[in-house]
Amino acid sequence: MRALIFGRFQPFHRGHLSIVEWAFERGYREIVFLVGMASENYTPRNPFTAGERIEMIRLSFADAGLPLDRAITATIRTLETSIGSVYYVLSYVPRVDTILTRNPVIAKVFLDAGINVERPPLFNRDEWRGERIRRLIARGDDRWKETVTPSTARFIEEVGGVERIRWATSSD
Repeated sequence: MRALIFGRFQPFHRGHLSIVEWAFERGYREIVFLVGMASENYTPRNPFTAGERIEMIRLSFADAGLPLDRAITATIRTLETSIGSVYYVLSYVPRVDTILTRNPVIAKVFLDAGINVERPPLFNRDEWRGERIRRLIARGDDRWKETVTPSTARFIEEVGGVERIRWATSSD
C-alpha cells in the first residue's frame, strides 16, 4: 500500500513526521510526498525552495531511523483545487492507494475522483504547525528547533533559512 501526502512542508516538521510514522504503523509501505507550491519560494508563507523541502524530508527520515526507500518525493506548481486538478496531481506521482489529508476540500475532491482518503490524527498541532514555526523563526525564538528534527534544524540554518524568513517577514 502506498499513501500520498500533499503539502507545502514549510518546513517539514515533527507533525509531518508523526503522520508518516502513523501511516507506517497502519501498514502503508511507502509514502509519496507531493511538495506543493513548488514554484513559490523566498516568501513569508513559502520561504523554502522545493529542493530544500525535499531535503528536509530526507533528513527527517534519517533522524527518525526510517528507511529512505519508503519515501518518494515529487513536486508540483501552485494550482487551484478542483476535481480536474486531482487527475493532474495524480499524473505527477506513482500510483497511490490513499491520500492522507485533514483538509476537507482536498479530501472531497479526491473522494469525488474515486481515491480513498484517510484522515490522520492531529499530532501536537498547537506546537507543530508551519505558520507557528515560521513565526518563531522570524521572532528569533529558538524554540522552533524543537519542532523539527536536529538535522532539519541544522539544514535550515545552513541554507540561510532563518535570515530568509526574517527578511521575508520584515516590514521595512
